[in-house]
Amino acid sequence: MSGDGLAFRLPGILFPIFGIVAAGYFYARQHKPEMAVANRLNMDVFVPALVFAAMAGKSFDLAAYAPLALGGFLVLAACGLLAWPIARLIGCQPKTLAPPMMFNNSGNIGLPLAVLAWGEEALAAAVILFMVENTLHFSFGARLLDPRARLLTLWRVPVVAAALAGLAVALLKIPVWQPLVIAIKMLGDVSVPLLLFSLGVRMTDVSFKEWKVATGSAILRPLAGMAIAAGVIELLGLQGRDAAMLLVFGALPPAVLNFLFAERYRQEPQRVASIVLIGNLAALVFLPLALALVLR
Repeated sequence: MSGDGLAFRLPGILFPIFGIVAAGYFYARQHKPEMAVANRLNMDVFVPALVFAAMAGKSFDLAAYAPLALGGFLVLAACGLLAWPIARLIGCQPKTLAPPMMFNNSGNIGLPLAVLAWGEEALAAAVILFMVENTLHFSFGARLLDPRARLLTLWRVPVVAAALAGLAVALLKIPVWQPLVIAIKMLGDVSVPLLLFSLGVRMTDVSFKEWKVATGSAILRPLAGMAIAAGVIELLGLQGRDAAMLLVFGALPPAVLNFLFAERYRQEPQRVASIVLIGNLAALVFLPLALALVLR
C-alpha cells in the first residue's frame, strides 16, 4: 500500500473507535452518568453474545486459530515477565505494574479495531485473542492479586461460558435456530459501541498524580509488546493477517479491567488507574504506528 493510501486508510480505521470514546468522554464531562449497570449488562449479556456468535459461526475452525492463540498467550506472558524486574528497578510493587503491562485492552479497542482494519471476517480471530487475554486475566490475574482466588469457578464467568458454548456448537456442528442466531448477534452488536463509550466515560477519571510511572508504562507497554510480538511471529511462523493482528495485539493499551481488579483486591488502585488511563491515551500514538507497520 502506498504512503498516500495508508495516510487515508488509518484515520478511517481509527476515527470510529476514538470518535465513540470521545463521545463518551464529553458526555460524561457534562452529565456524569453512572455506568455500573450498563457495564455489568455489557459483560454479562452483550459481550458474551458477541463471543458466542463469533465462535459458533460456521466458518470457525479451532485448529486454524491455535497458533494465533498460542502467540497471544506468549505475548501476554512475556510482557508480564518483563514487568517484574522493571517494577523492582523503579521502586514500584510488581503486583501493581505487572497486570497493566500484561493484560491489554483486547475488548474495548481490540475487537472493533480488528473489524475496521480487516473486515467482519477477522472478528473470530479477534475474539480468540480476546478470550486468551480474558481467561488469563480472570485466572492468573486474579490469583496474582489474591492467592486465595478460586479457579474452579472460572467457567461461571459469562464470557468464558459463552466461549465454551460457542466452541461446543462449532465443533459438534449443533444446529441453532436461525432467528435465535439473529437475536444473539443483535445483542452482540450492542457490545462494541458500549465498550468504547464506557471507556470514554472512564477517561474523565484520568489522574496525573502518578504520571512518572504511568507515562513510562504507557510508552514501554506498546513498544515492548510489539517487539515481543515480532519475535513470537518469527518463532511460530505466523503469516498474513494473523501476523498483522498479533503485532497490533502487542501494541494495545492496558485493559480497563486492571483498575477494577486493583480496586477489588486493594492493590494501589489509584496508581493502577493512572497507568491504565494514561496508557489508553497513549494509544492515540502507538496504534497508528502499529497499523502503519502492518498495513504498509
